Amino acid sequence: MSAKALIVIDVQNDFCPGGALAVTGGDEVVPVINALEQDFEHVVLTQDWHPQHHSSFASSHPGKQAFETVTMPYGEQTLWPDHCIQGSGGAAFHPHLSRTKCELIIRKGFRPAIDSYSAFFENDHTTPTGLSGYLGERGIKEITLAGLATDYCVAYSALDAARLGFKTTVRLDACRAIDLGGSLETMLGRMKEAGVRLV
Repeated sequence: MSAKALIVIDVQNDFCPGGALAVTGGDEVVPVINALEQDFEHVVLTQDWHPQHHSSFASSHPGKQAFETVTMPYGEQTLWPDHCIQGSGGAAFHPHLSRTKCELIIRKGFRPAIDSYSAFFENDHTTPTGLSGYLGERGIKEITLAGLATDYCVAYSALDAARLGFKTTVRLDACRAIDLGGSLETMLGRMKEAGVRLV
């Protein structure tokens, strides 16, 4: 039987109520994830980790507002409020999130010119984070995803995991969504089509 890992996506202060890019009910996932961790031998956390003036910030594009889109060399990019700036309190993990079993923290979005939703690849879909290699070397073939936000970083991580051949589950009770213009329904559909198990 293959080893299993829990991948906890971006449970950081800026994505929780009161944060710069707060997801409604974002802090509600913390106790669910803490309980879920007990069922896994391997736990990995991801952390959004942007430099100041990151290209995905609306503030870096004069005349643009948060949640508008622009075209980047790698495709369409949603512009966000400044969030999860390296070393800031907003980039820190939620204080009640258990990190005892965490074996690895994958930081993403630290390259100024490209955003990174997925735990596996930057938004060009070719620059790897190293997570796939880590899981492969550990013999882990089955992963469960939880965290923030369902329709962005969780969903893109799940799609990449399925594409890379991992048996992939998303625990919807341990996720919360941003839901920009129907993005939740769209991404739930894309995950189902890709063979991701939604529970």
